[in-house]
Amino acid sequence: MNHGSMNSALDKITFNRSGSQDSLDELSLDDYWTEVENIKKSSDDNQEKQHVVVKEPDEGELEEEWLKEAGLSNLFGESSADSQDSMVFLSTLTKTQSAAVQKRIDTFTQTLRKKNKPHQIPDVRDVFKQPTSSKDKVEDLNGFQSTEKGEATSEELHEKSEGLVNENAEGAENKDKDIPVPETDINLEISFAEQASNLREFLTNSNEKEDDTLLPNYRLAQDKTGITKIGDLAPQDMKKVTSLALIELSALYDVLGTELKLQRPAKIKVKETGVFQVPLSILLELDQRKYPGTKVPLIFQNLIEQVEKGGLETEGVLRIPGVAARIKSLCMELEAKFYEGTFNWDSVKQHDAASILKFFIRELPIPLLTMKYMKAFHSVQYLPSKKHRLQALNLLVILLPDVHRDALKALLEFLQRIVDHREQNKMTLKNIAMIMAPNLFSFHTSPFKVLDQDALTSAARTASVMLFMIKYQKLLWTIPKFLVAQVRQQNQKKSSKERAMKKLLKRMAYDREKSEKTEKSPDNDSSPGFIRVQAPQFSKVSMAVQLTEDLKAGDILARFLNQERYGLLFFLLLLYFIKRNNMNALESLAFFLADSC
Repeated sequence: MNHGSMNSALDKITFNRSGSQDSLDELSLDDYWTEVENIKKSSDDNQEKQHVVVKEPDEGELEEEWLKEAGLSNLFGESSADSQDSMVFLSTLTKTQSAAVQKRIDTFTQTLRKKNKPHQIPDVRDVFKQPTSSKDKVEDLNGFQSTEKGEATSEELHEKSEGLVNENAEGAENKDKDIPVPETDINLEISFAEQASNLREFLTNSNEKEDDTLLPNYRLAQDKTGITKIGDLAPQDMKKVTSLALIELSALYDVLGTELKLQRPAKIKVKETGVFQVPLSILLELDQRKYPGTKVPLIFQNLIEQVEKGGLETEGVLRIPGVAARIKSLCMELEAKFYEGTFNWDSVKQHDAASILKFFIRELPIPLLTMKYMKAFHSVQYLPSKKHRLQALNLLVILLPDVHRDALKALLEFLQRIVDHREQNKMTLKNIAMIMAPNLFSFHTSPFKVLDQDALTSAARTASVMLFMIKYQKLLWTIPKFLVAQVRQQNQKKSSKERAMKKLLKRMAYDREKSEKTEKSPDNDSSPGFIRVQAPQFSKVSMAVQLTEDLKAGDILARFLNQERYGLLFFLLLLYFIKRNNMNALESLAFFLADSC
């Protein structure tokens, strides 16, 4: 690409100009295209380039993968009978979350029917069957009431949405004045999808449109219970939060009428040595062997530290590229000497370190935002309002693998420190977003061959997403309260069942022990009114029986049979638990045993 031709092409297209310093449009993307040109020049010097091939999933595979990631794979297949955990999980979902799950299950079920019965003639009653309402689907899915009160939620969201619309209207009137943008509270107590459902209905009725020229200063409302950040929860609870975040993100996109696509890259061979083109997970594993507790790969940390070492006041610290020949030589040296501990960082200049950092990010075989969620991050800009985009980014950050999330956090904090010195380095938030966007969004996997409207739109969208991540990064690592509340409900329901099961098992063991002590007591046989009955055909060969006037031989036989069944079921219970290590199966057998005994 020729940068001059880019500018001439851009001049021919008319766009709406923005009144906010931090907002983006295609006319202000000079830094973006300059960075693209630098990437293109540096990539021409590389010998080999491994392109990540994204496999297009077959029909139904996407939904199956989604259900597995959401922790609902036991709703289908061989393990469908063992779905107690899923029932507890589903009982805590909101209406919009349940609708999102039902939608994927319906699609997956229909796909299975097509695959298993490709030539089946449809029943005429099915063809003209009345469609089931979404409300009915939600009730059929979990059989429980929503965890949120509809009336109170609707009124609260109506007030929130009215305030947001009025605030944007005031911002539009004052956009050309030097008046600070008012702060807006983010509601983390109510499901984002539920908020979007009410807000969309309100905006449709009021015919209001959000002003797109201002970036609000969002803040978290003060709460006595505190704020839960990523890293505060135990791994098992964080796993539940991740499953809920995927369902919530899908529900949010469904409510807003935007398609959410998760990609599945084809398996590729990756390097396991060196520093470039090595997955972050492998780099972190190598680092943790030497420095346990490390969360971000050391090469990533060292490159950031080297840029900062030269001073963040340097003008154009990320914009000005290093010398190509010197960068290539330094990369080869890093590849060979970094893990040997013999690389001399004093020979790396600041602009070279910045260029190598961007090169490192671009060369990751699994992108920093992951190939799975890359399209999802890109599609955030299709959401109708800034608050929806922020909410979607919050959920996407939660969904990232730990090492990718931690590395992204380190990068965004570094970029914010550069923004904090913008008066000296002339690098505004907008400049940095445009420079980092083509690096973070894996430019090398899909280079622009023609500068058309699609390329311009894509550039603006990725730069805007990058800007959002830098500006609102402190909010992105917050776990919404409604997700924490849902996890707490799951734990409470599960623990109550486990307590009931343990109590039952303890009672069973106590009764058995008491019975055995009574029967083994030496005084029973010699005590008046007691006899010992022998029954070699049973596992319990003898039993002390007290004689009474109403005692019959059938009663004695029934006691032997009951003890036989009791012991057998107790043995099967323990054997099954040991073999499967499955609390749900243990619970079912325990209650069955209680009824039987």
